[in-house]
Amino acid sequence: MFYHIEGTVAELGQNLAVLDCGGLGFGLNVTLNTQSRLKIGEKVKLYVTESIGETNFDLFGFYEKSERRCFEMLIAVSGIGPKAALSILSCNSPESLAMAILNDDVKALTVAPGIGKKIAQRVILELKDKIGKDLGVTDWSMPAAASPAQPAGENKALSDAMAGLAVLGYSSAELGPVLKKMDCSGMDAQQIIKAVLKQMVK
Repeated sequence: MFYHIEGTVAELGQNLAVLDCGGLGFGLNVTLNTQSRLKIGEKVKLYVTESIGETNFDLFGFYEKSERRCFEMLIAVSGIGPKAALSILSCNSPESLAMAILNDDVKALTVAPGIGKKIAQRVILELKDKIGKDLGVTDWSMPAAASPAQPAGENKALSDAMAGLAVLGYSSAELGPVLKKMDCSGMDAQQIIKAVLKQMVK
């Protein structure tokens, strides 16, 4: 099993990055978001997941762990293959994908080439239902109650962010220590998600 591959970027193509690791070239399928952060000749570490079948052995590389996590969740959705998952993540960051799922934002997913309304609805339905069961949430439209020490708006943003991070597969046990160190005042849910993801990869 590959966890990450570190090497020099030797070649870039359409959704492709070739890393030279001691004379051995690894061809990795990548999202446009990851590819935009790569430059030929520079050394980089990409987090990897594999797709192995009877006639294929494909590697997928991601600049951030959170993007790899999203990819693995997307390909677990019925009818979503690696190509569709790469397309979705080329047009959506992990934090914007989480918010799209929570807000039933079909349009945010259908902007990706090859992703129609039915596929987008399936992604939202399956991932939202999955995490809803895990969290015991049945109505995502209901705002969270504010705590006495926290304004309602900030409490709602934090609750939405927690739900969004849960969509990405992060548990409350993982998030607790990170959130305790952060000042989330004045931040909306997507900003909180982005800030937490940056902390999670340190």
